[in-house]
Amino acid sequence: MSEILAENLSGKSVMGSDGTELGLLYNITMDLKTGGLHDLIVEPDEEVPTQTVDFDIDDAGRFLVPVSRVQAVKDYIVVKR
Repeated sequence: MSEILAENLSGKSVMGSDGTELGLLYNITMDLKTGGLHDLIVEPDEEVPTQTVDFDIDDAGRFLVPVSRVQAVKDYIVVKR
């Protein structure tokens, strides 16, 4: 995957590989020692029932999507479901 600046990802829509719009990118977590990225934190779309999503959910109800599940970054961030 080519390099993308984090500032260009802020507020970008996140879509599942099945075409479901999951929500908007809220933040990204990373390991401060290695610089490796961990999770995309996604503010869910109101129409997505959280029980149908197989991602962990934080205390604020946001999806924690492992970076390893990112398949593409273009108009949307596409993640494997």
